[in-house]
Amino acid sequence: MKKYAVGLMVMIVATITGCQIFESEPARSWTHFRGSALNGIAEGDGYPVQWSPEQGIAWKTEIHGRGWSSPVVFGDQVWLTTATADGREMFAVCLDYDTGEVVFDIKVFEPEQVLSIHDVNSYATPTPAIEEGFVYVHFGKYGTACIDTENGEVLWTWDEIRCAHVQGPGSSLFLYKDMLILHLEGTDVQWIVALDKHTGREVWKTHRQERFYEPLTPIGKKAYVTPIVMEVDGRELLISNGSAVCNAFDVYTGEEIWYIEQGEDSTIAMPFEEDGTLFFYTSFITTDDGPAYCELFAVDPRGEGDLSGNILWRVSSPILQLLTPVVKDGLIYTVDTRGQMLCLDALTGETVWSHRLRGRYNASPVWADGLVYVSSIRGETLVLREGKTYDPVAENHLEGEIWATPAFVDGAVLMRTSRYLYKITE
Repeated sequence: MKKYAVGLMVMIVATITGCQIFESEPARSWTHFRGSALNGIAEGDGYPVQWSPEQGIAWKTEIHGRGWSSPVVFGDQVWLTTATADGREMFAVCLDYDTGEVVFDIKVFEPEQVLSIHDVNSYATPTPAIEEGFVYVHFGKYGTACIDTENGEVLWTWDEIRCAHVQGPGSSLFLYKDMLILHLEGTDVQWIVALDKHTGREVWKTHRQERFYEPLTPIGKKAYVTPIVMEVDGRELLISNGSAVCNAFDVYTGEEIWYIEQGEDSTIAMPFEEDGTLFFYTSFITTDDGPAYCELFAVDPRGEGDLSGNILWRVSSPILQLLTPVVKDGLIYTVDTRGQMLCLDALTGETVWSHRLRGRYNASPVWADGLVYVSSIRGETLVLREGKTYDPVAENHLEGEIWATPAFVDGAVLMRTSRYLYKITE
């Protein structure tokens, strides 16, 4: 492992009900998976509604290799990760926001041995995190790195936990104040780790309670989730839903505060929140007399210990929920694994409307300027008007497949397909 001293950065951070607001961020920023607040809600207006390969494309740049990580943006830079199909080489790529030209193409890791991955995964699925001067990339057990965005120098790397991903990594990075938080949950271990973002040294690490995982088969112990932070009764809690249990940890120490047990297999969708209510998908449950299912929970996050009594409502859903819903103004927008798009009342869990879509949707929906954007692996993006009726505005198509959640910044959409990164404008 290499570690280099990194100069301290000055950044003013405010925490408001789980959203971190970086006051030093430029207007053009999308710093994490699902945005700077990790909630799938875009700031600003003037985003494009209609596009095609011949319309609305400011630039497109071919990205070598294969990767499902989402683009992150800070100022005039766009970063994402990619890897060779066999996982033997792993890269961080930087593009110029205005032109799409490649600024850096950095080979970060060259693993001697790699495990096989699931057909729907890649070796570069976790989304980076970015801030002024630094970008952080993560390839699961194969390593995490901090890169200087001015010169492309790798400042430190960390690879001290070798979990058995088996089907590949998927958990994205989360920057919180001076910490970089990552998940390494495989068939063998279920670690959550906070690193000092300046040095890569461990601040804390915590393991989910083994008693919840003892009944599970090894393949069921994996998780691919990205956490959030909520402020609950004056305490900042890291919320993370694993394959057997959803936990709240003290974000500064890793101490477990509460848990809700449910599930028998992998979780992928991240938790989300609005107005102090927590929402998350459980992993699936098998039954003797019916199909397996998972559930979407709404939870009051106040309390300690077993919080199963704090479940406000629960809605059954098909298993293996990949995308994370977006919630805005009391309405939850989601697509299940059978292609059913749903609008749910966040207060009650009742279905406001539903509509059957074609194809599969793994990229998470984004709310922007009163519209909801949701993209399928067939390269289609459906644009809907927000509200209590199903009101489609446009259906757009690009070459290739869309697995990555797009970034929305400064009136533009940065859309990654299986071959290109597009900048889409009006």
